[in-house]
Amino acid sequence: MTVLVPKVERPDQADLDKAADRPEDADQWTARIRHTAVEALPPQRLLPDRQPAYVASWIYVFGVATVAALLVVIATGLVLAVMGPNWWHVSSTGLFVNSLHLWSVEVFFFAMVVHLWGKFFMAAWRGKRRATWITGVVSFLVSVGAAFTGYLSQQNFDSQWISTQAKDGINSTGAGAIFNVTNFGQMLMWHIVLLPLCVIALVGVHVLMVRLRGVVPPFAADDETPDGSQGSVDGPAEVSA
Repeated sequence: MTVLVPKVERPDQADLDKAADRPEDADQWTARIRHTAVEALPPQRLLPDRQPAYVASWIYVFGVATVAALLVVIATGLVLAVMGPNWWHVSSTGLFVNSLHLWSVEVFFFAMVVHLWGKFFMAAWRGKRRATWITGVVSFLVSVGAAFTGYLSQQNFDSQWISTQAKDGINSTGAGAIFNVTNFGQMLMWHIVLLPLCVIALVGVHVLMVRLRGVVPPFAADDETPDGSQGSVDGPAEVSA
């Protein structure tokens, strides 16, 4: 005996979009969250097609360079975390990945310091960009802690020297009871779990704030509105993103 199951037509995306905007559904928590997110982060600002002409200046390159270096740091760090200390001390491939991780950190900090100083002299907190500036500064401070615990996690004479020299200083502040720099396991967990998550979250919020408020214009930019926010730029004053 054959049982025929009626075919159920799947609604297309247009029907779902229309249903999502029904007035009777506006009080649902999913609709409220969606509307709030769209108002706070409009899609056209998250991935703009064009940018003001002044972003072609070299000073705007270091922000992107910082993010690019951070991606290399995360990728190489994941490999090192999976393979373990024996691999990066003995294997030639491990030594290469470890060196790549180290030098990407060096590039990360170099680009970040130039980026921070450049934005400081440009008064990057103008135009309701205070949160953008604060998240960038806090990201730098947390990154210093992540780099410090990374040096302590090398498992070589260099890390031993750094830990013993830092131990007395940290103990004098009273933080040595919970932050033992001579404890390899603790420092490794700080380096590969807690601090990287904080850095990634802060950088993510920072980039979202940049997309929301726009990049800060130079003091002499003509497209800056009276309140300091980024205005619209037409014609030759735009460059492709």
